[in-house]
Amino acid sequence: MKLRRDPFQAIADPTRRAILVLLASQTMTAGAIANEFDVARPTISKHIQILNECDLIDSNQQGREIYYEIKVDKMKEIDQWLEQFRKIWENRFSKLDNLLSKIQNKEK
Repeated sequence: MKLRRDPFQAIADPTRRAILVLLASQTMTAGAIANEFDVARPTISKHIQILNECDLIDSNQQGREIYYEIKVDKMKEIDQWLEQFRKIWENRFSKLDNLLSKIQNKEK
């Protein structure tokens, strides 16, 4: 049985975010992922395990190698959750832009 963790726990770590960026462009083995970082391979393996437990990546065994790939659907769920905040921020920035324009026009 796989322990499921919160995907936000996974993306909170900068190394795991970097692994997700790598996997967004291509399927990779743990060794290939580890070669991109200046840390011990067991450390990268632990990060991969957490990403897998959070259901953000998938693994496929091909011969003796295990290839990892990003789970796009799971990343979309995170993006949808963030979208609500994006809309709030954009609305606030728009209001701030309007206020600054009013202030600048009064100064002229």
